[in-house]
Amino acid sequence: MHTSALVLFSGGQDSTTCLAQALSRYERVETIAFDYRQRHAVELDARLRVLAELRRAYPHWSGRLGQDHLLDVAVLGAVSETSLTRETEFQMQANGLPNTFVPGRNLLFLTLAAAVAYRRDLQVLITGVCETDFSGYPDCRDDTMKAMQIALSLGMDKRLLIETPLMWIDKAETWHLAESLGGKMLVDLIVEHTHTCYLGERGQRHVWGYGCGHCPACELRARGWERYRAAA
Repeated sequence: MHTSALVLFSGGQDSTTCLAQALSRYERVETIAFDYRQRHAVELDARLRVLAELRRAYPHWSGRLGQDHLLDVAVLGAVSETSLTRETEFQMQANGLPNTFVPGRNLLFLTLAAAVAYRRDLQVLITGVCETDFSGYPDCRDDTMKAMQIALSLGMDKRLLIETPLMWIDKAETWHLAESLGGKMLVDLIVEHTHTCYLGERGQRHVWGYGCGHCPACELRARGWERYRAAA
């Protein structure tokens, strides 16, 4: 039986929902994030506020929420020519992927997270990747996650489980999942404190949270909110 988990936690809607689920299931939960010189580096500050708010609002989870890890992976930004790591306009590429795709990002994140989990004796890696309501990134797909679980377990000679709670649900269902885990208070916390916008915009407040409102991440979050509220 698994009792401990490491959540890849960016401080966005998806990873916060995954963290809430982990805290409802596992006795010991730690978090990890990565500074890869992303344009929306404001998420690194937002995630600390989210952690603090979760501890305050859910004292029964606070005792389970352990150490937070932040790794500097500037090399990823250095080798990436994408709109998440360069001041370039968002657009689709000839290969059908948006230029927000950072090649190898989730593969690197999971490898480093696995190394930390190995050292910290954590059994499960949890990531908010999804291929139901997403931008088409190949390193968010279920096949990629299954392959990474096998590779990491073999390469470290230790059975590691990769959980993807959001893989088969859309953004509206992600809002519903958050509500089922922590009630309206968790939904309000996600709206007010999490960060998703690729441009790092925190000046514009929408009903679904802060963001520019027109980048791919904002559009996905806004559409999901509309469907979630329509079904309420």
